[in-house]
Amino acid sequence: MSGRSLDQLERLLVQQDEPQLSPEQYKAVFRRHPAGVAVIAFQGPAGPVGFTATSVISVSAAPPLLAFSLASTSSSWPALRDATTLAVSFLSDAQDDVSARFATSGVDRFADGGWRALATGEPVIDGAVSWVRGRVLQRTPVGDSYLVALRALEHGTDADASALVYHDRAYHRLGDHTAI
Repeated sequence: MSGRSLDQLERLLVQQDEPQLSPEQYKAVFRRHPAGVAVIAFQGPAGPVGFTATSVISVSAAPPLLAFSLASTSSSWPALRDATTLAVSFLSDAQDDVSARFATSGVDRFADGGWRALATGEPVIDGAVSWVRGRVLQRTPVGDSYLVALRALEHGTDADASALVYHDRAYHRLGDHTAI
């Protein structure tokens, strides 16, 4: 960040008088950007906690780092604030129902099964394309959300599964395609 602290960056963002996108305009842009679908899950004080995320990104291969964002108003945030490790399950194209369940507020997202706890306790979703267990390195407030960075510790992959994609408010399956 060219020697600037996060506090300085936040002050710059607040002080700028230039026009910016409205929340609706911004959302419209990202509705048109396809994203993979994941469930983030961990053990909270009262049991397993999980939520759907389409914001998971690869940050670095060496060291292996990934990140995701979560709204500060999310019901999962209080438990995530104290979590030290978690699992990211990248959903398969047959798991749109799982994504919808973990995106629904006010329900026990784990009640219908379809998951297992790793030996270390983190829940992973059965049938996911892949999963990564990670250690939380940083929780950074950014706007009305938190950016959570993880160091990847272990993983599992199902070579026969295909990824679930979210685009323009709908789930999609990747069809036959040719690499360019």
